[in-house]
Amino acid sequence: MPPKLPIYLDNNATTAVDPRVLEAMLPWFSQHYGNAASRSHAFGWRAEAAVTEARETLAEAIGATPKEIVFTSGATEADDLALFGACRANRARGSHVVTSMAEHNAVLDPCRQLEREGFEVTFLLPDRFGRTSAEAVAGALTEKTVLVSVMAANNEIGTLNPIAEIGALCKSKGVLFHSDAVQAFGKEPLDVHALGVDLMSLTAHKLYGPKGVGALYVRATNPRVRLQPLILGGGHERGLRSGTLNVPGIVGFAAAARLALAGREDEQASIRALKDRLWDGIRAQIPEVALNGPPTERLAGNLNVSFAGVGSDALMLSMKQVAVSSGSACTSASVEPSHVLRAIGVPDELAHASLRFGLGRFTTAEEIEYTIAALADAVPKLRAASPAWQMRA
Repeated sequence: MPPKLPIYLDNNATTAVDPRVLEAMLPWFSQHYGNAASRSHAFGWRAEAAVTEARETLAEAIGATPKEIVFTSGATEADDLALFGACRANRARGSHVVTSMAEHNAVLDPCRQLEREGFEVTFLLPDRFGRTSAEAVAGALTEKTVLVSVMAANNEIGTLNPIAEIGALCKSKGVLFHSDAVQAFGKEPLDVHALGVDLMSLTAHKLYGPKGVGALYVRATNPRVRLQPLILGGGHERGLRSGTLNVPGIVGFAAAARLALAGREDEQASIRALKDRLWDGIRAQIPEVALNGPPTERLAGNLNVSFAGVGSDALMLSMKQVAVSSGSACTSASVEPSHVLRAIGVPDELAHASLRFGLGRFTTAEEIEYTIAALADAVPKLRAASPAWQMRA
């Protein structure tokens, strides 16, 4: 039976809201619409109770305590609060930051701003699989290092970083450790104590929750992490993030987290099998393709492939019924090749020829077979129309 078109294979950019999550959210738009900060009546009390329950759910999911969860508008704000908040609040301790060139721009751009504010930032080059090792971090640390920021899983090539090793290193050196865990949350096991993380960024829309709501874990003990807030006005979230809380979004975030964690192992195994089927089909039918990122230590649903001799934009136009991307959704409008692919040494011509396939909870085997067939049809036609490819042949 042919799949329903168009097909969505861009789950690293965002996911559909799970119908069960939407069902949990709906009453909080029209029936229980109180402000969680309104503590003088039942509407506010009910909203506050819902936020408290959600905070407990997210805290339990990562081994934290509820008071260590700060709700934000999303992962970008969580990353900004972690980097700016920690560096500015702890400037007396040091003025050096360590991160990786493979990080999301939500980390790289704040780091560049910190440089303009007088901080020194070391941007580590990852290995050819996009991995940032604890050894590389150790080599970059100085007496002035105040913060290390390394993502748990890469959004473009799916690389899983050795977060526990980096966390142990930072702990031994008395350096704060932040991890953007947006892509890993709900897919990989995360425990802030086992990982040695002091700050962790999360978001709802990568695990079938709503857009516009995220969270930052802020360690309360051993050490107690101090942050300088970015948003002032009302003292919400223990003074770390003022603003009326998005109660429906927060309820949806917690519902999505519960669903993801309850079926994580089985779901990720199923998604990985479909991803392997896609990669096997591509390799069987199309010559001269290359996998970007590690062959095994990667997110179950991420597949980043370079198709030699084919521009990614042209390939996407030839496959209008399959939604994929040529890199991070936050930067895909750029004509520059992916900074992640450049960082791992992929030549520009292959970086411009790469597609990211993001499989998820609702991906079907029929959709994978359709995608393989569409690629097998489009790639040879585009190569045949390319003078450069024909000259090479």
